[in-house]
Amino acid sequence: MFGTLFWLLLYSTPSLYESYSIRMKKVIRWLSPLILGVVMFNFIRLVTDLPRNDDFWAHSKMQHLQALGVSVLFCYVLDYRIRITIAKKLSQPKPFIFKEYLTLTVGLFVVLNLVLFIGSLTGILYMGNGINDYIIANVIYIPLFLLYYAIIRNDMIAARYHEQTLQLEKTKVGQLDMELKFLKSQYHPHFLFNALNTIYFQTEASNTQARTSIELLSELLRYQLYDIQKTVTLKQEMNYTQAYIRFQQMRMSERLRLTQFYDEGMDNQEIHPLLFQPLVENAFKYVSGEYWINFRFELNGNEVTFRVENSLNSKSKPTKTKQGIGIENLKRRLNLLYPARYQLTITPADDVFTAELKIKL
Repeated sequence: MFGTLFWLLLYSTPSLYESYSIRMKKVIRWLSPLILGVVMFNFIRLVTDLPRNDDFWAHSKMQHLQALGVSVLFCYVLDYRIRITIAKKLSQPKPFIFKEYLTLTVGLFVVLNLVLFIGSLTGILYMGNGINDYIIANVIYIPLFLLYYAIIRNDMIAARYHEQTLQLEKTKVGQLDMELKFLKSQYHPHFLFNALNTIYFQTEASNTQARTSIELLSELLRYQLYDIQKTVTLKQEMNYTQAYIRFQQMRMSERLRLTQFYDEGMDNQEIHPLLFQPLVENAFKYVSGEYWINFRFELNGNEVTFRVENSLNSKSKPTKTKQGIGIENLKRRLNLLYPARYQLTITPADDVFTAELKIKL
């Protein structure tokens, strides 16, 4: 009988058959407590009725059905609860197995006997032999449910291990894919730099402005493609911003009035790169009217402030729509890199457009 019971328990657990489909595993998952409740109840009937020479399922059939219902419901409730408990235990660094099973045994003992006592008082369960029936119920239910717990626990461990293995494989594949893309992408910068180098030497030496533009463009591209890592120093980012401003200035009219202030205290403080470029680009794009731009780079404690002001005329005032993808992408990057640690203020007025970015490093 015990071998048959073990076989039923084994097959009623969804964990042990990887070949099953997902739908089949779900069906078995929900049938497991039902089978367990029915098997354990009938096992009690065999142990208690036959030695007394009583007919199997003798007396009131309704009372037996009620007791069977309590047994099945008890198994469903415990199945739900132990799955939550196992999930919490497995999330701990080093679960203490002995303590885990000791706690479970005590909990099962208390809950089971409480259910038996309440069921006896309400007449749902028949405990005619008093303490003997309590002992039999405990001897049958607790060990079998511990076995059921162990099977489910091993199943969840195996499922978690399988999931982690798949995730690791996906990570490895992703890393290889990124490495291949990176190696492939190296051809494009090399081609671009070679092309710029060719254009530079094809440009007449007397055309200093064109040569300077090519040099600045190469410097900007080198910073974006090679020099920057996950973070850079404020000094590196400030130098890049200055070079970008010079490059943009070269395409503007000579009547543009440009003022710049850079805090000398900016040195090795780390920051994510290319956060100020969209504001610079926006200023050069929309400058009009009196045709001036002011840049101010300051460091106060651990807070860096970059402020850009450019003149406008009322007809060229940028709307939210005109600000476009550059500012929106900047906001998304800031939300990811500096959540709750930045303040971006955009203030369009009739004749002045102001953008100020503050970041706590």
